[in-house]
Amino acid sequence: MPLFNPHKPDLDEFDDETRRIFEATIDFFEGNGKEWLLQQDRDRVWYDEFLAFQQREKVFATLLTPAAQADGDPNKRWDEARIAMYSQILGFYGMSYWYVWQVTILGLGPIWQSGNELVKRRAAGLLDDGAIFAFGLSEREHGADVYTTDMVLTPDGNGGYLANGGKYYIGNGNKAGMVSVFGRVEGLPTGPKTQDGYVFFVVDSRHEAYKLRKNVVNSQMYVAAFDLEDYPIREEDIIHVGSEAFDAAINTVNVGKFNIGFGSLGAVQHVWHEGITHADGRVLFDTKVTDFPQVRALFIESWVRLAAMELFGERAIDYMRSGSVDDRRYLLFDAIEKMTVSRQGAKVYDLIADCIAARGFENDMYYPVGAVAMMGLPRLEGTVHVNMALALKFLLSYLFSPADPSLAALPPRRRDPVDDTFLFRQGPAQGLGTVAFHDWRAVYAAWAHLPNVRLLLEQVDAFQALLVTTPLSKAQMRDLDLLLVVGDIFTTVAYGDLILQQATIWGVGDDLVESIFEVMVGDVSAHALTLTRKPSLTDAQARAADAIQRRPAFDAERTARVWAEARATAGTYAMNP
Repeated sequence: MPLFNPHKPDLDEFDDETRRIFEATIDFFEGNGKEWLLQQDRDRVWYDEFLAFQQREKVFATLLTPAAQADGDPNKRWDEARIAMYSQILGFYGMSYWYVWQVTILGLGPIWQSGNELVKRRAAGLLDDGAIFAFGLSEREHGADVYTTDMVLTPDGNGGYLANGGKYYIGNGNKAGMVSVFGRVEGLPTGPKTQDGYVFFVVDSRHEAYKLRKNVVNSQMYVAAFDLEDYPIREEDIIHVGSEAFDAAINTVNVGKFNIGFGSLGAVQHVWHEGITHADGRVLFDTKVTDFPQVRALFIESWVRLAAMELFGERAIDYMRSGSVDDRRYLLFDAIEKMTVSRQGAKVYDLIADCIAARGFENDMYYPVGAVAMMGLPRLEGTVHVNMALALKFLLSYLFSPADPSLAALPPRRRDPVDDTFLFRQGPAQGLGTVAFHDWRAVYAAWAHLPNVRLLLEQVDAFQALLVTTPLSKAQMRDLDLLLVVGDIFTTVAYGDLILQQATIWGVGDDLVESIFEVMVGDVSAHALTLTRKPSLTDAQARAADAIQRRPAFDAERTARVWAEARATAGTYAMNP
């Protein structure tokens, strides 16, 4: 199982210029060293040095400029494979560095989706000059409610508008060369049924009518509260109107939230290196810490969950890059990459904390740098609740509908150096219940010789029986507290689907796959137990939920082999001091 090691990075799948950028970024952080990295975090230093580096090396310009706006530069494109890998690298060194990159991606989303060529040229020029971008969607009073906004454009009587209102929790809002702002036109209707009045427009954070209020977090990153006070908006500053503006907001989040799982993966990989190296080199009570059974069990579970995160993410990239009007499966796997992978990362962080104990709080450790971020990642770009509600829209078509013959061939591995242009023309954010899927059972069948894969299939059968023989009532279908647990079971099936697909592609051995599914069988059983305790369930439904539970299949020799592989990574990487 590949584990990212900056001293020996495996970047062979990428072209020369992409590898150069990745290696230059690694050299930037390793060259400055761990003491510098930690000091910058402790002192909440705005990352001028990193931004100067990315400007000099044209990192954001190369990786985030679509070919259509590249002015002939063959290295510029919007390629989700290398965007995901760069998210992982930045997450490895610190979530603040990942954040300035992530928010720039969000800020560019509405712009690259627009037909406004003037704004796109301006954005490409700013990127080339090293600028960062911001995404002005959230508001203090409305949070993630995209239907409601108090940012208002009022006609000025001369063919333009004046913008008034506030935005809150806007990353990069202090320095963004361009901020994409979501609002409404005064007097036009907005809401779930009528979206005529929505609008997206761009502003400059340096303009005198842009009032920067404060950083709402105590961190290196700047998460701004700002107001627009009679900010003049010209027709050429408007990039979307009506339902197109609403769809641009949703589709931008679809693009941006995908990177959250990869940032989490990077952070967890760094903490794994720190944790396993520390524990394996420490002796207590005449016993190496990694020989204590409870510590060994925690590290094995951490390793297995980390491997599952990586396998799922690698395959999810292929679905994102192969998305089309006729193949929107990526929307389910995108939501899972955001919410499930980030939650798994938080779980691994917690498991490793129990292995390293007080060492994790010391001021020479990377661990504290990522700790707060790991709590925050599942709650960015729409909470877990929002993304689970989205995932649930696919439950019936994924679990019950016959496989679409046109999707029988799973997408190929996509690391080709081309633009992923469909992500900027996803179309209306509707019709999700009709999205068709492949035969996930066929994927599982190829691995059904493994006992824990078979057990998970039994659990899925019992889960389907619950939904069919004791279906949820209309009232229960409105009970999100109940549905979130139903969604946890459902998304575990899809999570396993892509893990198995990627395990086939990489030739992962039975031992690791079987260990991953040992953990997953336990997770589904835990979700089923939680489900039985929901007060809105009937007695018959509770019995059906109880029938989902299974005891995983254990194998001491197989576990020992997986542990040997995991333990062998001890001492293979430490960040340059």
